[in-house]
Amino acid sequence: MVHGGRILIVDDHPVVRRGLRTMLEGEPWVSEVFEAATVAEAVTLAVTERVEVIAMDVTLPDGDGVDATGRILLSCPEAKVLMLTMANDEEIVVRALRAGARGYLLKDTDPDAVIDALRTVAQGGVVLGPGIGPSVLASLNRAPAELPAPFNQLTARERDILGRLALGDTNARIARHFGLSEKTIRNQLSGIFAKLGVADRVQAALLARDIGLGG
Repeated sequence: MVHGGRILIVDDHPVVRRGLRTMLEGEPWVSEVFEAATVAEAVTLAVTERVEVIAMDVTLPDGDGVDATGRILLSCPEAKVLMLTMANDEEIVVRALRAGARGYLLKDTDPDAVIDALRTVAQGGVVLGPGIGPSVLASLNRAPAELPAPFNQLTARERDILGRLALGDTNARIARHFGLSEKTIRNQLSGIFAKLGVADRVQAALLARDIGLGG
């Protein structure tokens, strides 16, 4: 039995946070529950409150829950993160697990199963929802290819976005694919263009295709 669990719920929907909080506060292994609605709040609370378990959404107003997971685990390596999201995308699952998440569940999972998953993660286990196929595990076992400069300056998320750009996707389609806002994608692309030293999406797409991204 786990005791003294300090839990952080990261979600921009108050109803989701409140519902999960109500269930968690009735669990004997939970000592305190904190809430965050943004990446910034999540990183701050995780560090200052020394939380042990985090239920993390992927799509947040100021960024990406996967990137937030990586930032939190750099400062709090003992924290256990369970991704709890509507984003049913194997690429995001792989990114989340590579970032250090201990599990990935969709929000339409039965609420009792979500609480069980958080308890399992708190005990050091790993939880993957029933929709997570063997291809995800195969992707995890493959070492990421080393990219030439300047592409090696890009984060995993930036490489993913650039790959979609190279396929000809619009900002709107890229945003839908990753469960992010178009504004977030525009900001990410500006950063990508700066790192690659290009002026626009056409130049970025051509360079990406030259090295096989989006092929």
